[in-house]
Amino acid sequence: MRMLDLPPLWLLAFLVLAWVSPWHAPWGGVFFPGLICLALAALLTVAALLEFARARTTVIPHQMPSALIQGGVFRWTRNPIYLADVLILAGFALIWGSVLGVLLVPLLAVVLERRFIRPEEGRLQSEFGEAFDAYAASTRRWI
Repeated sequence: MRMLDLPPLWLLAFLVLAWVSPWHAPWGGVFFPGLICLALAALLTVAALLEFARARTTVIPHQMPSALIQGGVFRWTRNPIYLADVLILAGFALIWGSVLGVLLVPLLAVVLERRFIRPEEGRLQSEFGEAFDAYAASTRRWI
């Protein structure tokens, strides 16, 4: 069952809710701000995946990492891929003019933090100890 508990599936569920919601802004979508969110999400994801590949550690939640990544995009945020997920929802919600989608953005952030970020940070702390503590103290969880 844990294989079904993945961030992209949560994101997909929230996107579907935003898409099918009858609550849309009367003025329609806002294309360019939504596109900027999507572009930032793509950049964050690619940059993070490159760092994971460089460190040769897992990107899969619920698995023990073999390296503590602190370089690249991880200098600015400890969770660039989760931040990208939130930006993807925000971007599509803006483009679609989905009021519910915009309201779901902070809820997705809470779900990701509770289901994935906190447990991952627990594993990182147990594996890397003081090195993770120092990293966490100097780098924000989100932005």
